[in-house]
Amino acid sequence: MTDIIQWVEREAVRFGALADEIWSLAETRFEEFRSAAILVEALRAEGFTVTTGLSGMPTAFLAEYGTDGPIAGFLGEYDALAMLSQQDGAAVHMPIVEGGNGHGCGHNLLGVGALMAAVALKNHLQSNELPGRVRYYGCPAEEGGSGKVFMARDGLFNDLDFALTWHPGPAAGLKSYPGLAITQSSFRFLGRAAHASWAPHLGRSALDAVELMNVGVNFLREHMPPDSRVHYAITNAGGAAANVVQAEAEVLYVVRSPNSNDANALFDRVIDVAKGAARMTGTELEIKFGRATSNILLNDELENMMYRSLEEIGPVPFDDDDRAFATKIRTSLTEEDVSFYEKHFGAAGNSPLFEGLLPHKRQNLAGTTDVGDVSWIVPTGQFWGACFAIGTPFHTWQLVAQGKSSAAHKGMVHAAKAMALTAAKMLQAPETILAAKQEHERRRGGKAYDCPIPANVAPPAKAGPELMHGAGPQAAPAI
Repeated sequence: MTDIIQWVEREAVRFGALADEIWSLAETRFEEFRSAAILVEALRAEGFTVTTGLSGMPTAFLAEYGTDGPIAGFLGEYDALAMLSQQDGAAVHMPIVEGGNGHGCGHNLLGVGALMAAVALKNHLQSNELPGRVRYYGCPAEEGGSGKVFMARDGLFNDLDFALTWHPGPAAGLKSYPGLAITQSSFRFLGRAAHASWAPHLGRSALDAVELMNVGVNFLREHMPPDSRVHYAITNAGGAAANVVQAEAEVLYVVRSPNSNDANALFDRVIDVAKGAARMTGTELEIKFGRATSNILLNDELENMMYRSLEEIGPVPFDDDDRAFATKIRTSLTEEDVSFYEKHFGAAGNSPLFEGLLPHKRQNLAGTTDVGDVSWIVPTGQFWGACFAIGTPFHTWQLVAQGKSSAAHKGMVHAAKAMALTAAKMLQAPETILAAKQEHERRRGGKAYDCPIPANVAPPAKAGPELMHGAGPQAAPAI
């Protein structure tokens, strides 16, 4: 399968430029119109048939090549994060636009790396006249929007034989942890305004309701599973005037647990606390659903194949310039940052970049991703790609600053090779696909996929360019 490696290396510069364009656009959840258009245009140019506007999301799409054989799916993401604008290549905090967006999780690399893998596999099957179908899923809004969950609810992954993806990070190795299921909603309390000194008895304080809810949930923490998490943020405190009884206030709550059943059960208790706070304050309560994702169902069969592919291609080929920039970035990090990431991801000698391969073992990480919902439907494998200086925290300006670096591009190319090789090996050994499916069924334990997003909840409606005839890369301006 040397043709896969050779093609990916030959096309590294071209696809690196696509990742840089998406980095420059830095479009956030459900608004990745031009980022998605760049990927759609690239896939069509490579002979894929593309369907856009899936599951009520203008920026969700599906690209497919082939009509016969098992179906290999690649999951791509391309959404950025708010408030993380940062100049690339700068080792100090230097926003391009104050309050602007930035790719603080490396999804510009994630989406294009998966795209490279899909095209490399397509070319391999085509040139060797091998059976197999290749799909690329354009998945919007991973950051807080649960884009894949809406797609899963509509059955878009049901006929896949297996799915592969990756995530840029500080190390190379399997992303082998089950993660946490998540449920998120906003709680809006509506009361009655009044003069706080003249007639406070006529008011009904929505802010009091928020505070009572927070107190109640904090007491709830003693009586919930120790491996669960509850987070909150007051998003509307009712205004800046202290001598007014606040008529409206709102708080956002996020609940995480090792599985969806536990997350839902804990969230029901949070809802009960909110209802109690409303009753105590004489206010009305409105609950607005935010997002929900499932935990990840791991698959040893897929992971073993991915690990052998990673061993085969060797470490990311970083050079002295890459190490020098990573060293500069690390001067902005704390010792705690570096030690935390070294603890979880390891370190490769004295290099500021990871130049090895993590051991194949289960990890104890508490993150959340909507890849989990795909994993409940079809055998799914994912891994970390070494793209950033060891110690770089996710969702920070330091990660954004490295998003267009030579090291990031090399990590993306490395990931594309590993995914394409893994898929090619699976397609040429149908018994491994069967084994992965059998393991998947055992891990599900007879439980069917239960979408955590209610059937009556739709993705947020966003207006934007039509991807069928939308702007391509030439129309995507840099910030």
